[in-house]
Amino acid sequence: MAGMSLPTVAVVATGGTIAMKVDPVTHAPVPALSGADLVAAAPGLEGLARIAVTEFSNIPSAEMGPDLWPSLTRAVEGLLGDADVAGAVILHGTDTLDTTAFFLDLTLRSDKPVVVIGAQRNASDPDSDGARNLLNAVRQILTPGAASLGVTVTLNHAINAAREVRKTHTNNVETFRSGETGYLGTIDEDRVVLRRAPLRRQTLPLPDRLARVDIVGMYAGADGSQIRHAAETGAEGIVVAALGMGNVNAALLAAIESVIARGVSVVIATKLENGRALPVYGFPGGGSTLKTAGAVFADDLTPDKARVLAQLALPITRDRDALQAYFDR
Repeated sequence: MAGMSLPTVAVVATGGTIAMKVDPVTHAPVPALSGADLVAAAPGLEGLARIAVTEFSNIPSAEMGPDLWPSLTRAVEGLLGDADVAGAVILHGTDTLDTTAFFLDLTLRSDKPVVVIGAQRNASDPDSDGARNLLNAVRQILTPGAASLGVTVTLNHAINAAREVRKTHTNNVETFRSGETGYLGTIDEDRVVLRRAPLRRQTLPLPDRLARVDIVGMYAGADGSQIRHAAETGAEGIVVAALGMGNVNAALLAAIESVIARGVSVVIATKLENGRALPVYGFPGGGSTLKTAGAVFADDLTPDKARVLAQLALPITRDRDALQAYFDR
């Protein structure tokens, strides 16, 4: 009877390294565990909450994207609509985890806490981090004030805002960091310590269809052909992963001007880990000339996250100033 008095936490399994084990034939990690398996492997969880598991998918995170994000949002929203559910934990592969978390933060309407977690080490590894991350996520959800954080990425005892976080290392468990903004809090052995709440959050409606937005990188010698190809094959928006504060060469400037003229929205993001994309420089391809051409600047969003926001904003408006307002919030 004591268990019936515990709060309920929804766990949504999507796959990733956290759900992988080493295959005895190939000797490489492959999808193997269900969400229920992962819950059962987290010691101490049964004393914190009743866990309601939803098996959404079991895929590597490279397969998670725009075709599944809307369904994931709807599934999580439905679970959070249950008055007995205190919050939700999303189990996810780490390669695209920060991008999915940002999509959820932009589209979920519930004010209940949502924590996206994964693992850097598969379940066959003797010091796999999956069970610890799951236990900590549930502890975070049950902490007073957790709802004010929005969707977070919480691994290795660190709580990161979905908008700010990025994966920074290929295999280190301390891979998710938030650069200049820092962590929202930490999860210690005795309690969850919350230090701040993210201020730059917004909610956009989930459209019937996400806009097609491509990402094109600026690199030494880029000729603009990839930008033109994206527009010619149906891209409604293009995010340019630019240099420095948001600069490209003259060839990309010409390509950007040509696709904007045909109605394609262009967003300028920086490749760098810290700082904002800003329209400063006046040479051909400098940020000031890109703004004059009609491009939107992504502020401090990564190219991947700028694409997510554009996919949600373009069904609402194609107006350059209105689009810029979404990135400035």
